[in-house]
Amino acid sequence: MVRLGVNVDHVATVREARRGIEPDPVAAAVLCELAGADGIVCHLREDRRHIKDRDLSLLRQVVKTHLNLEMAPVDEMVKKAINVLPDMVTLVPERRKEITTEGGLDLTVNFDYLEEIVSTLRANNIVVSLFIDPDIHQIKAAAKMGADYVELHTGSYATADELNQVVDELEKLKSMAAAASKMGLGVSAGHGLNYQNVIDIAKIKQVEELNIGHSIISRAIMVGMEKAVREMIELIWQAR
Repeated sequence: MVRLGVNVDHVATVREARRGIEPDPVAAAVLCELAGADGIVCHLREDRRHIKDRDLSLLRQVVKTHLNLEMAPVDEMVKKAINVLPDMVTLVPERRKEITTEGGLDLTVNFDYLEEIVSTLRANNIVVSLFIDPDIHQIKAAAKMGADYVELHTGSYATADELNQVVDELEKLKSMAAAASKMGLGVSAGHGLNYQNVIDIAKIKQVEELNIGHSIISRAIMVGMEKAVREMIELIWQAR
């Protein structure tokens, strides 16, 4: 069965539109778990544009399933992770001017530095995932680096607007998921997944977890958080 990790970042985005106290991403996480989510994902960005340190601290106390902290591979965040001890850390690229994460980490750049971060986090009993594009060179680097998981970036698949492009991107994800699994890496996938495109990704047998945020939070505004999460879970069940 594919696990669903719900990213609550955009609950905090709505909160920060007024610099207020609601809606609370921590309360949202509780509702997601009650609805059957297998885990909660949050991205503590260096600029703190949505999730705050307070949110992360409370999420660590409240989340009963699996807490996945997305973060940039920088010393400040490594120290934060070791202090909070999430169940998993997903290392992601980060640029201040981007609206959302624009692509995967390039593991071939600063390999030694990234390898040291992976080693440090794992030494503190934190499972480490690397958010990468579906590329064989990146997967080989992730395995050599000693990561536990790779999260395949599904953005190109999600934004493809012609059938042949969709098919090509899907085949790439399938082949790279298989390659990662053969190298001993756990496989998850995420970015841009929604109620229309999730099924084909959920069908990839090596994919263990889907991390989805924006589409679920958008749906929750209309129908409520618990219903939005349950609808996504139902689609994933149908796929498997």
